[in-house]
This record gives sequence, C-alpha cells and structure tokens, in this order.
Amino acid sequence: MGIGGLKPGMVVTFTPVNVIKEVKSVEMDHEPLSEALSGDNVGFIVKHVSVKDVRGGKLASDSINDPPMEGADFNAQVIILKNPGQISIGYAPVLDCHTAHIANKFAELKEKIDCYSGKKLKYGPKF
Repeated sequence: MGIGGLKPGMVVTFTPVNVIKEVKSVEMDHEPLSEALSGDNVGFIVKHVSVKDVRGGKLASDSINDPPMEGADFNAQVIILKNPGQISIGYAPVLDCHTAHIANKFAELKEKIDCYSGKKLKYGPKF
C-alpha cells in the first residue's frame, strides 16, 4: 500500500493515547473508498472509541506494518513569534504541531535562517 495509506479492515494505533482499533470504513466527500492514499483528505470510522481519548490531532498509524514509535529527539525549523529575550540551548518553548501543544527543550541551535528569504544567516548561532 505504501506510506500514508488507509483502508477498511486495517488495524490502527492512535498516539499518544495508545488506543488500537480496526478501521470499519473510509470515506471521501461522503463516498466510500476502498483505499485512501497519502495526501487524500478523508474521514474514517472506528467503533468503540471514546471521543475523549481520540480527538483531532492524534496520529493514527498502521499497527501491524508501521507501528508508531516515540522519538527521543527531532530536528525542527522553529519560528519564534514573541522573542523572550535570550534564546539558547535549554530554552523550552511550547511548540504547536497540528492540534498538540507540547513543551520541548532546545538541545542544539544549528542555524539561524531569514524567515522571508530562507537564506541561512548563521551556523551554530549564539544568541
């Protein structure tokens, strides 16, 4: 099926809540689909799931072929909207990813980028 596919009968794990359920149906514009591909905007139905546990912003992944894994770290391009003054290693802003709001700690500052041109201004910046 490839990366990002979804079809009825597939068992998915919702993270970070670790709820595992079978997909009953997949729809696009209220029409049933036999398979959704990466990039498709679809809805899907799973049964016996609490709305409190699985809300928007949760990740659903293939439990059997590509189960979700927690990452110890990741690289991100961050745009700081309100500069708190000093930004350095150890700075811990709240990052928004989809609908999640998660505090993260900067372990390394790789480069400073001009947000308008995308041009790299400094490598290993010291703010």
